[in-house]
Amino acid sequence: MTTTPLPSRLIGAEKRIPEALDLLAGPDRGVVRLPVRLAWSGSTEFDITDHRQRLTLYRTLLNCGQRQDIITYVHPDLLRRDWPRIRRLTSRQLVALWEARLPDLATAG
Repeated sequence: MTTTPLPSRLIGAEKRIPEALDLLAGPDRGVVRLPVRLAWSGSTEFDITDHRQRLTLYRTLLNCGQRQDIITYVHPDLLRRDWPRIRRLTSRQLVALWEARLPDLATAG
């Protein structure tokens, strides 16, 4: 039996990254409810003020979200503040794509 490798989840990832941090319009407090298409294997609700929940939310969005999802749910200041932690919890390839598109993130923290 021959198996075909799955395509990389990074295919097209650069197209999902907004062109600028100031396009991000996510909340800085409250509860975000993600659609099941994004949070299909766990909680769909994330309290933005809870650091761990916010990191989980942002990692989910960076990995699975479309551009509009990221714009809608990610707050620019919180992303900058959390970036040093997010970059340690996310694949190097995806981090490199984000930092190439948004160079301010490379110096965030």
